[in-house]
Amino acid sequence: TYLVKGSAALEKLKDLCNEGKKKTHSSTLLRLFTQAVLDITYFEESQLVDQDFPEESSLQKVKELICILSEPEDLVGECNGNEEPINVLGTELVECVYWRKGALLYMYCHTAKERSEWLQENIALFKKCLNDGVRYLMKMLSFRCPLCLNEDVSLQDKDTARLLSEGIFSDTHLLAMMYSGEMCYWGLKHCGEGKQESLETAASVSNSDLGCRSQSASLDFRELGKNMLTKYVAVCEGPLKGQGWNTTSAKQMLSYFRKSHE
Repeated sequence: TYLVKGSAALEKLKDLCNEGKKKTHSSTLLRLFTQAVLDITYFEESQLVDQDFPEESSLQKVKELICILSEPEDLVGECNGNEEPINVLGTELVECVYWRKGALLYMYCHTAKERSEWLQENIALFKKCLNDGVRYLMKMLSFRCPLCLNEDVSLQDKDTARLLSEGIFSDTHLLAMMYSGEMCYWGLKHCGEGKQESLETAASVSNSDLGCRSQSASLDFRELGKNMLTKYVAVCEGPLKGQGWNTTSAKQMLSYFRKSHE
């Protein structure tokens, strides 16, 4: 299980630290720590999902998990100064951290939006969750540069080339597009355009309400959602056609984005 894997990583980390060998590079220790964090928090997240995010306690747990998932990046800053986390931890681990934070908020919002009474009383907080979740997913999608297709690039598989040129390097990248588009749809549907949002409402949800690295500026749900879902549909009906990716829901949301703008 993930809990066992996480514990094993922590034991290995403990052994390396106890040995005190100078030859053990700090990046090795930080990667081990990050992997342990990912495994152990996955176990915690799975429990939240299995319990359908209990209304009374789940938001606090989500905050705690996001803070824990932010710790590897914080440690990199403390140990390596101005070094970028991606250069210390590697692309896959950093992508995974941001994917997990974004996907956690996606799952939480997916459940919370069905609780009409809670939603009515906590609409600013719900919008904040959506904003942060989308930002985490967008960050996850930004770490690798899309492949530039030119004469110097020779790929026999044109479909693969198309995916890489769109910045899609795995199923998770594609899911991140769908999730971010769907969260933008929830934002527009439940929170509106947000243009008339008062300063009091915006200020009522402070960064501390969602824990670490929370962003305050509101996203343009319509434009961002439309862009993400348009790309998702194009890829699923293009190079990934016939591979089980469903676009029905994405098309319905795109239709909503267009109609609500008329």
